[in-house]
Amino acid sequence: MSPVQTSPQLIVIGFMGGRVRGNNLVHREALLAKELQECYPRRMYATAFANRDAHSALEIVLRLLDKDRNGTLSADEKRDARIVIYGHSWGASEAVAFARRLNALSIPVLLTIQVDSVQKRHENDADIPPNVREAINFYQTDGLLHGRNRIEAVNPRQTTILGNYKSSYKGDPVSCANYPWFARTFMRSHIEIENDPVVWGKIAALIRAKLP
Repeated sequence: MSPVQTSPQLIVIGFMGGRVRGNNLVHREALLAKELQECYPRRMYATAFANRDAHSALEIVLRLLDKDRNGTLSADEKRDARIVIYGHSWGASEAVAFARRLNALSIPVLLTIQVDSVQKRHENDADIPPNVREAINFYQTDGLLHGRNRIEAVNPRQTTILGNYKSSYKGDPVSCANYPWFARTFMRSHIEIENDPVVWGKIAALIRAKLP
């Protein structure tokens, strides 16, 4: 996790799939956060969390938004928030749940990005809350484990769904050499989309476009 900065222009929060720790650079979620932070150390705060660590992510977001450091967020501090949330698998489900938590606090979100979203228990990864300006969903349908194929806006007047984009790796496999044999055998397509450079290149471009 990168150190907390003072008033970054963009806050980027990633959530890992499965039971993966936020600093596991074998996984694209963590690697993307690291690359973004290194590219924009003064303008962006980017980091990744395990999907069970949303409470830690929320603490950091609230601290970053509190520009006057008085311990509470004013209406202006909330309004000025520029936040992107992304995740893979359970992490994608957590990305939507996290946006919903921010919605309850009246904090806007610029963009949510779901990659092969697998809904966690007691969560809803299909309906994007109205504080989110834009949302996009990448998924695949092969193998035993695959993601949600469609997301929708709770309020289409406030949230634009940029698209639900399907990938397939049957004729064009992606290397997952650093993953355990179990994942490569039983969840191959699910981790192929996690490693797909085309998908993650699009995600990186979407995030960079949100810098003021």
